[in-house]
Amino acid sequence: MKKYVCTVCSYVYDPAVGDSSVDIAPDTAFEDLPDDWVCPDCGVGKEMFEPEED
Repeated sequence: MKKYVCTVCSYVYDPAVGDSSVDIAPDTAFEDLPDDWVCPDCGVGKEMFEPEED
């Protein structure tokens, strides 16, 4: 699964890890995150994330 990077603060969402701060389980794809999920570091929405370059 692809990692996604916040364009505001550079936080990397890693699907292998998930987001324990809001009970997002490991192996949750970015596309499967709830629509109201926000960056845990700066609070922007999913629309501010881009796929990480290989």
